[in-house]
Amino acid sequence: MCDPLGSLGFGGEAYPGAVSPRPERASSGRPNPAQWVWYAFGGRLPERCAEWVLHDVTCRTWALRHFARALTQLAPCCAVVLLLPASWSIRLSALVLGLFVGLFYSVCLTGEACEHRSIKHGHPPGTARETRQLRKDVERAGKHGVGYRPWWH
Repeated sequence: MCDPLGSLGFGGEAYPGAVSPRPERASSGRPNPAQWVWYAFGGRLPERCAEWVLHDVTCRTWALRHFARALTQLAPCCAVVLLLPASWSIRLSALVLGLFVGLFYSVCLTGEACEHRSIKHGHPPGTARETRQLRKDVERAGKHGVGYRPWWH
């Protein structure tokens, strides 16, 4: 099975007993561009993409990926607003305010939306959140040592 944390190795080195997911992650596990757009709009990908979905919602750039999916969802609305018969100032104001509201709600629900995506693709509830937390703990242990907790925890 593919390790969603990239063998827990950061900086190129793997931990003892860890298996690198790179050889196992075949190109067939990634969605093609049309499937990615379907996925961005909330669609379910084929079963072969389940590990990629877990990677997508738990990797180091998971929040940026969510932001890209949100912009993809808002793009058709922005195009319609720009085509409205009104002055440019009104169209641009509507576009900026619509993007602000859409992205605000998307950012507020980032964790829940990513968790829902992983559940939709067959992963048990809580897997995405726990995997992100494990990645953060491993990064913190590599930087500060095992057992380190910030003072605010």
